[in-house]
Amino acid sequence: MEVILRESVQHLGAAGDVVKVKDGYARNYLLPKGLAYPATEANKKKIAYEAERIAGEEDKLYGSVTAGDVQRKLEELGIKVDKRKVDLPEPIRELGEFRVGIKLHPDVRPEIQVSVVKE
Repeated sequence: MEVILRESVQHLGAAGDVVKVKDGYARNYLLPKGLAYPATEANKKKIAYEAERIAGEEDKLYGSVTAGDVQRKLEELGIKVDKRKVDLPEPIRELGEFRVGIKLHPDVRPEIQVSVVKE
């Protein structure tokens, strides 16, 4: 019988795993104790949807990257820039590569590439 584990079970698997066990073990131990539920097609789809949703959330930041953060990182690299000169219209709230302008002079506006990555 296939079951989906609700909790980690020693020598069997982690929560969310689909495992094949003997019918008696599932009926007499895993299901009554609430450690697993039957692996029906609907339940498998639900688990796949939940895993996909959680993976999507991993690419989001808990905070955001602001002009001040960019200015501090540039300063660490030896480049002195006032944070008001960092042209970041709104804070960065996700992982990825972003082009950020630096306002040095009305006619001079270089761009830098900011990489926001997991630590």
